[in-house]
Amino acid sequence: MSKQIQEAYIVATTRTPVGKAPRGMLRHVRPDDMLAHVLKGALAQVPELDVNLINDVVVGCAFPEAEQGLNMARIGALLAGLPETVGGLTINRYCSSGINAVQIAADRIRTGEADVVIAAGSESMSMVPMMGNKVSLNPAIFAKDENYAIAYGMGLTAEKVAQQWKVSREDQDAFAVESHRRAIAAIQSGAFANEITPLDATYRTPNLATGEVILRNKVLDTDEGPRLDTTLEGLAKLKTVFDAKGSVTAGNSSQMSDGAGAVVLVSEKVLKQFNLTPLARYVSFAVKGVPPAIMGIGPKVAIPAALANAGIAQSDLKWIELNEAFAAQALAVMRDLELDPAVVNPNGGAIALGHPLGATGAIRTATLVHGMRRRGQTGYGMVTMCIGTGMGAAGLFEAIF
Repeated sequence: MSKQIQEAYIVATTRTPVGKAPRGMLRHVRPDDMLAHVLKGALAQVPELDVNLINDVVVGCAFPEAEQGLNMARIGALLAGLPETVGGLTINRYCSSGINAVQIAADRIRTGEADVVIAAGSESMSMVPMMGNKVSLNPAIFAKDENYAIAYGMGLTAEKVAQQWKVSREDQDAFAVESHRRAIAAIQSGAFANEITPLDATYRTPNLATGEVILRNKVLDTDEGPRLDTTLEGLAKLKTVFDAKGSVTAGNSSQMSDGAGAVVLVSEKVLKQFNLTPLARYVSFAVKGVPPAIMGIGPKVAIPAALANAGIAQSDLKWIELNEAFAAQALAVMRDLELDPAVVNPNGGAIALGHPLGATGAIRTATLVHGMRRRGQTGYGMVTMCIGTGMGAAGLFEAIF
């Protein structure tokens, strides 16, 4: 006999500060340690919850190998001190891995298979480079012209979007400046304080004169990417990276980053049993494919699909976390869907705050949920992004009190 669909609620969510890669503040912090840190941080927000009721930990990672391989979800859960009865599942859908982890966790609860599931994402682009340590593309990709785009670098697809949607270099740079401005304003106002679980890092510096190793401990609690000195004039001086005659630069692209995030979801039964305060209700999710050559446009089709799944109008969205993989694709999506710039990335986006690939969906869920709560906003919010090889994903939530 089938079980009735039930609601899934977010009762806790947190993230690390995001560090620059490959030489930033988190460069020596292992991704499984970052994962364990946010798992503990999220559960610390709900101390009354019985951890023995956790059914599973679902973790997104775009390149699950090396330091973030070997089923990092299970390893992270054990490192966090969770009961051995808690399972672990590592998933990969590139940049949407973190939001897909939330979707899988919520659906386990909604179908009645579980009552408590933690969704998370963790990625160290310092330790595991883009494309991983060994790239081995299928030769069939190069056998047919229509398959070439599968092998395109993300920057080249951004150039394709900029050309097709006529997004100028000036508009991309202006978008990047605004991303940094909003992020700096959020940091200075303490907007991220409730969503970040600070972590301790130890840095080792050799003293060549004495042969000693100097240890320096630092508490990391602030995102490393946003720059107060970002200006249109400065960005205009940067050379294009992917096309000599193009418009995409390092300054109007997302930053390579390290970071992790976690989201605790529970059923209504557990919500009532432990008298937990719901932060948000999971509503719907959608993923859609687009031509790989213009992969950045993916949210254009994913956003309407997620809204349609829930019967919600786009005008009902109060906050949208649209991952800024590139200014070109973010602007193209916003213009085509006529998204209100005021509700898109109110605290800045990945151009300023960074994009630790498979962790981003979980990280930005924390930003969305805590941001709406801080503002006293009820209603709908969304986390959405483009995905390599031509996809878009969108997760819909309802902030409640």
